[in-house]
Amino acid sequence: MTGLLLALLGLAFLDSLSVLNIGVVSAVVYGSRLNRQSPLPGGLSFIAGVFAVTSIFGLFAVLGIGFVTDLTNFELTPTVRYWGELLIGFALILLAFFPLVAQTSAPGWAMAAMRQRPWLLGFLGIAVGLGQAPTAVPYLAGLAMLAAQQPLPPAWPVIVVAYCAIALLPCMLVLALSTSRTRQADRVQRWLVRNLTRYGPIGVRILFVVAGVALVADALIHRNMW
Repeated sequence: MTGLLLALLGLAFLDSLSVLNIGVVSAVVYGSRLNRQSPLPGGLSFIAGVFAVTSIFGLFAVLGIGFVTDLTNFELTPTVRYWGELLIGFALILLAFFPLVAQTSAPGWAMAAMRQRPWLLGFLGIAVGLGQAPTAVPYLAGLAMLAAQQPLPPAWPVIVVAYCAIALLPCMLVLALSTSRTRQADRVQRWLVRNLTRYGPIGVRILFVVAGVALVADALIHRNMW
């Protein structure tokens, strides 16, 4: 169980390096300052939208995988496990070299909505969450790992919700720093956004390669169990 939680924590860290989410929250912060408004309503609405969609998707995904597993009497044998590790490992390595194209700022309509009705950014968060949840490789891998536990841990819904919260920690940190008027907080916020935007994508690539190589190596080491 400890190994599973550590693996999920690492995957949540990967998911937290979302340039799009951080870019939208940063745009909300800077736009609010220009308009002399608080960034909290718009920022929290966006984060809540993403969090709600990704959490609900995760809960239903685990239930769906568990239902299919029970229905088909599927058993995770060592052969299936290590072949799965091999395939996922190669997939992660290939994804590390796949071009990453991400929007780094909020669209124009969202910026206009922020000035008049910040809560509308919640719908932007829902839209972003609907796009991210079914396509985020770390998240899908984590859900599959969790669903493979037989039986499911009693607190598995809490694990899914906690994963989604951890994945949004950088966004929440940027928003929290924006509420402080000190120069130090402003410098920290700019440093955080600049470095996550600059090094986040390459960091994800490196972690994909490391995780992929580790999975492939583990599968080859246990090839006698295939």
